[in-house]
Formats: sequence, C-alpha cells, structure tokens
Amino acid sequence: MEIPAINLKAIVLVHWLLTIWGCMASLPASYAWGNFTILAVGVWAIAQRDSIDAVLMLLIGMIVTMVTDMVHIGLFYPVGDSLPERARDTFHFSVGMAILSLLLKPVSCFFVYQMYRERGGDYNVNFDLETSLDSRCTTDSCDSALLGFPTVTRNRDSYQSIDQQDQSSSPSTAYGQAGDPKSGPRSY
Repeated sequence: MEIPAINLKAIVLVHWLLTIWGCMASLPASYAWGNFTILAVGVWAIAQRDSIDAVLMLLIGMIVTMVTDMVHIGLFYPVGDSLPERARDTFHFSVGMAILSLLLKPVSCFFVYQMYRERGGDYNVNFDLETSLDSRCTTDSCDSALLGFPTVTRNRDSYQSIDQQDQSSSPSTAYGQAGDPKSGPRSY
C-alpha cells in the first residue's frame, strides 16, 4: 500500500487555521504559544526543504503539543459551562476546533514522519509486535518486555559490512606494494 503524499504546507495551514479557531475563546495563552511555536517550526521546515532537523523538531513538537493540548482542554473545558449563552456557544466552537486539531495531530505526525524519512532521517520506529518481541526477548522469559510498545532504532542499511573482505583485493595490493618492484615509498 502506497502512502499518499501530503504537502507540509497543507499540514501547517490546517493546523494554523484550527489553532486560530481554538484560540477564539477562553483557552489559555499557553495553548496559543505552544501551538504557534510549533507552527513556526513547521514554516522553518517548509522554507528549508533539505533540513532534517526542522522536520524532526516539528515531529517532536507536535507530539509534545498533543499532550499539552489534552491538559489545556481538560482543565479549561469546565470553565465554559459558567459562561452566558452567547459566550458559551463561542467557547464550545473554540474547544471543538481545538479537539479537532488534537485529533488530526497523530495523522499529521505520521505524514511528518514520512517526510522525515524522505529527507534522510535515520531513525526507524517499529510498531510491529512480532518483530519487536523478537528483538527485545533475547532470553527465555519475555515478562519484562513492554508488549506493543514502539521501538526506535537507527537505520543501518546504508552501512557497508566490514566483516568480510573483497576477494579481489588482497592486503598487499590494497596498499600498492605488490607487483611493481620499483615502487619505493610513496610521498603523501
């Protein structure tokens, strides 16, 4: 199954709009600061198309703001019930947009992670239960392993193995010492 290409500009634009609507009512200023800071990092990731750091910081920031958004909504949602009717409707709309932004963030994180991999990021997140069980359970007992928890590893596919030497080059030809008896010490 091929993953559809989602533009980073679309992700930032949707979250910007939902954050604007989420800040219309009485959610605290820390909600706005946290989300707009991460959106600024998203603009940095758009501006520097080859930056791995910008995309990684955007990904980590979106994960952190998911937690802080849950705290903000959980703490300040009961405040809206004591508001007058007109203000209560605005508050419910604002919190609804904040909740929609919160629900879209895991999907956005998935696409940002794909962009991170496309830009050359070398951390793999493994969600496969069987593979993660095999990699964590090297003894007979798997009681201490966290089942289903994602593992983070570095991608080692691009590294060349040094365990086996090429048979076409022997140690004497690798340093230019065999074959030519006239070859003296080389100047470097």
